[in-house]
Amino acid sequence: MDSSLHEIWQTAPGSPFLPTVGKGSQFLVGFLLLLFGLFVTGAFALNRSFANLPIYSVPASLAVAFGTVYMFCAVGVYV
Repeated sequence: MDSSLHEIWQTAPGSPFLPTVGKGSQFLVGFLLLLFGLFVTGAFALNRSFANLPIYSVPASLAVAFGTVYMFCAVGVYV
């Protein structure tokens, strides 16, 4: 084992992982992202055009994807 990797392994318990979004607020963040994704999907459904595709569909799909992951983490299904 490399000495630098071994040093990192030994010092890891002293510096715990702190997530960007805390456990207590994951449900709220996931819910808001899913709500935003649903709203933007509805806005795209009302005004479908090729020009609106990157404006509406990309943010909506990313919001739904990240919202789903945060909701999974909030209820205890870790991915």
